[in-house]
Amino acid sequence: MRKLYALLLLVLLNQVVMAQKTITLQDCESQFLKNNLFLLASHYNIDAAKAMTIQARIWDNPTITAELNAYNPERDKFFDIGKEGQKVFGIEQLIYLGGKKRNEVKLAQTNEQLAELQFNDLLRTLKLQLRQSFYTVYYNTKSLEITDKQLVHIEDLINSYSIQAQKGNIPLRDVVRLQSLYLNFKNERMEVVNNSIEEQANLKLLLNSTETIIPDVSKDDFNKYLKIIPFDLRSFEDDAIANRPDYLAKQKEIEANELNVKWQKSLSIPDITLGANYDQRSGAFNREANVSLGIPLPLWNKNKGNIKNAQVVLEQSKVEKQNFGLQLETEITSAWNKWDESRKNYAVIKPTVNSDFEAVYNGILTNFQKRNISLLEFTDFMESYNQANIQLNELKKKLALSGEELNTTINKDLF
Repeated sequence: MRKLYALLLLVLLNQVVMAQKTITLQDCESQFLKNNLFLLASHYNIDAAKAMTIQARIWDNPTITAELNAYNPERDKFFDIGKEGQKVFGIEQLIYLGGKKRNEVKLAQTNEQLAELQFNDLLRTLKLQLRQSFYTVYYNTKSLEITDKQLVHIEDLINSYSIQAQKGNIPLRDVVRLQSLYLNFKNERMEVVNNSIEEQANLKLLLNSTETIIPDVSKDDFNKYLKIIPFDLRSFEDDAIANRPDYLAKQKEIEANELNVKWQKSLSIPDITLGANYDQRSGAFNREANVSLGIPLPLWNKNKGNIKNAQVVLEQSKVEKQNFGLQLETEITSAWNKWDESRKNYAVIKPTVNSDFEAVYNGILTNFQKRNISLLEFTDFMESYNQANIQLNELKKKLALSGEELNTTINKDLF
């Protein structure tokens, strides 16, 4: 029975391990690029735009007509289409004038490039979400490990103190104080857990995975955010203008709207319908072959409404691009300030602070167990120790997140 129980426990442990996956940020991004459904779905927009470019190059099909005699009263004959009968055949082709096809193809090609830029901007945005969730889960996990370690110690103390209180050796208020500390830690832990659950779900969605992602961040992965980068707004703006697909898309929208204006103007130019026909008997002479030429008169429909609308949309896109440029400057300044403030806040912490915390914690716990310090001193220290560790992980998390936000704002890996 014990062997069976041990075997079942081993199977369950293996399933838990298999359902979890420890992964670095680089591996995480590689999986994201392969499996993300948002990217896969968005890529179809590029394929659709390419299809529209193919369609824009295609001319209208020629039109073939046939006119066959139904009844010849002179010969009292139905469907008289033989040598002595009557039949007419014709073919017509629409010939575009004014550069309509050229403008339509150029517009389709520009929309294709715009679809690619929009895809790249989606990639930029999702990659930031991925990195933010990755670092949030990692540092939340570190905070939970510390809190869980304290909860185990406090729970052991509550059990032993409860026994002593029942025997009358210690006052009941000491047990209540420990229980209050325990509940306080539990509430703080729950907030971190809820945040981790949301970010873990986001990671699974972005990676299209059912496994629980266990982020792995090395010292080098974190320390890169500590390097000093001087604030150079002009250089940052130049990089953003050159690299950010959403800014490039604004420029491409202007190009597309300019081409649309040209196309709408070219649509006001009449097209020619060129044709040829054969008439067996009803023309001026038998077996008549003719050439036809047709062109509509631009009396009422000169496409004025569509031309005006295209011009308005063009001017609107120019204003939007100008506003985006001003917004870009604000975004860069804000992102750099947040990262620099986070870097400064973390830089003032001594490198030995983690080992100091651990040594002091073990010393306080040992001295309390030996009754060298009071319960009040112990609980005050436990609260301070927990808060200090959580705040330290929060500083690290904010530094990494602000660094990635700066990277994304400029769309260049500064770290």
